Amino acid sequence: MSHFTTIAIEIKNGDLLKQALEALGYPVKQNTLVRGYLGNTTVAEYVIPMPNAYDIGFRKQGDCYELIADMWGVAMNVEEFLGAIAQQYAAKTVLESATQQGFAIEQQEILEDGTVRIVIGRWA
Repeated sequence: MSHFTTIAIEIKNGDLLKQALEALGYPVKQNTLVRGYLGNTTVAEYVIPMPNAYDIGFRKQGDCYELIADMWGVAMNVEEFLGAIAQQYAAKTVLESATQQGFAIEQQEILEDGTVRIVIGRWA
């Protein structure tokens, strides 16, 4: 019996998801197995290998990604984890979109409360 749980997330761009995970300090492997209880595995596009053998994976489901993990073994607050990913992903999306539209990134900082502040500009 599998203990894997899936959670739908509003992330569509896998490259930006990978960048967000790496910005948060997680090592990311691509197209590999997610390990769970009693050696159970499943495949995901992006996997954070965990030292306790209960990995966290992200796989494409339709046009969005989903988190897949054996939540019995993942020792973290999943809500906070997904919130941090969403924040980093949003910042990466804004930066990519601004750059594509010809804006320059003038300043980027993380405030004391964790807010990401981005200043963009373009000469008219």
